[in-house]
Amino acid sequence: MTTEPVHGWLSVAPPLLAIALAIGTRQVVLSLLAGIWSGWVILAGGNVWRGTNDAITCIIGVFAEGWQTKVVIFTLLMGSLLILMQRGAGVEGFVSWISRWRWAQTRRGAQLMAWAIGLGVFIESTITCLVVGAVSRPLFDRLKISREKLAYICDSTSAPVCMLIPVNGWGALVIGLLTAQAAAGNLAGQGPMSVFLAAVPLNFYSVLSVLLVLALCLRDWDFGPMRAAERRARLEGKVLRDGAVPVVDEQVIAIPPKPGAPARALNMLAPLAVLLAMTPLGIAITGLNGARAAGLAKPGLLDCLNHASGATAVLWGVLSALVVCMIMLRAQRILDWRETMDLFWRGAGGLVSLAALMVSAFAIGATCAKLGTGQWVASTAQPLVKPALIAPIVFVVSCSIAFATGTSWGAIAIMMPLAAPLAAAFIKSGDPVSLPLVVSAVLGGGVFGDHCSPISDTTIVSSMAACSDHIDHVRTQMPYALAAAGGSLALYLLLGVIG
Repeated sequence: MTTEPVHGWLSVAPPLLAIALAIGTRQVVLSLLAGIWSGWVILAGGNVWRGTNDAITCIIGVFAEGWQTKVVIFTLLMGSLLILMQRGAGVEGFVSWISRWRWAQTRRGAQLMAWAIGLGVFIESTITCLVVGAVSRPLFDRLKISREKLAYICDSTSAPVCMLIPVNGWGALVIGLLTAQAAAGNLAGQGPMSVFLAAVPLNFYSVLSVLLVLALCLRDWDFGPMRAAERRARLEGKVLRDGAVPVVDEQVIAIPPKPGAPARALNMLAPLAVLLAMTPLGIAITGLNGARAAGLAKPGLLDCLNHASGATAVLWGVLSALVVCMIMLRAQRILDWRETMDLFWRGAGGLVSLAALMVSAFAIGATCAKLGTGQWVASTAQPLVKPALIAPIVFVVSCSIAFATGTSWGAIAIMMPLAAPLAAAFIKSGDPVSLPLVVSAVLGGGVFGDHCSPISDTTIVSSMAACSDHIDHVRTQMPYALAAAGGSLALYLLLGVIG
């Protein structure tokens, strides 16, 4: 493997530029593109024309890597699947079915139901928010539970759960970024899948966020501004404060079911079940084939995981789910083939912006690798930073970037090419640094921003799904998010000291 040239402090200029522009403009894709462009201008020795041409080539080159292309296509196809399930009345049927549960007719039961639904619908953070909000809002209003509390439950069971159960685009993106780091020799000889799976239980922020919701639902107890909101709802019957302006936009919340379509939960549950079944099956098949291709006659479980293709697995999953969904809706005469294809393209088009973010994330990672950004950061920071502080520092920086930009994916894409080489450099020197712990700090910090930033799309959709005032949602949720972040930081410090 050829070592990429190192350009000194200029190698950190592109990611720093991307961070600064993302904070200042709130336009993450444009900020990442600016970072990519500046990196290739540096590589071209200041030649703007050649640097611009190389930057375009780098972006196009994202699709030269099969796994990266699969991740982008998966993202677009998830949009198609979501819109078909909504238009085919599958989501409406699921809402109607689950609302009949008797145990959900108490304050504690309704909150636990919302939490459980959030755990069960982990395919995409937006649909998690929408389903939890649609099912729970009538019950919460009848039981005098504040809209702020509903928005908090929607938000806390979306991004955190999607990262903990990564059979979705979140997992595909992270595995893709780790695959790039493995190719650069920054995973200390470990496979991307094994690093990712080891990092999931160490993602303390996501774990603590989900457990905190459960504890509050079980006790029906709150603190901070949420306590005042719950007292207002319980004693005065006001699920919204006086003067609150709910965020309600039906076009953002969901596409309405087709008029006359029978509401059947099976039209949502069956495609999702196929997706969930096919993804681990795809991991098993690609892992076994990959291990045998590598010359391992009797590969074990870890060997298969290290040689598996997460991008291929999730692509197989969503394609299978789409086929099942289309056939079901056509067999029930809910949609004809023309309507199906129109919705297919409409749904894919709705996630083009997310796909563009992923392409930009992959491209800036390649740019940083070419510049030697990670190696320079590692060589510079290694004499200055104690091994025990790597994970806590990475967590705090990731939290700050994600909160300021409102996107976990952008923050993870920026931080992974910096954090992985730094951890690898310490490991090569014999220092007791856990690579999965550092990776988990990147992921947890990214989720923190997506979870509670006022400009995060997930936070905004949570307010919409709950029909809550957006600022009230952010204000009441922040103490809980900070409590989970504080606990996570303490655990990273503790494990860093223990080594």
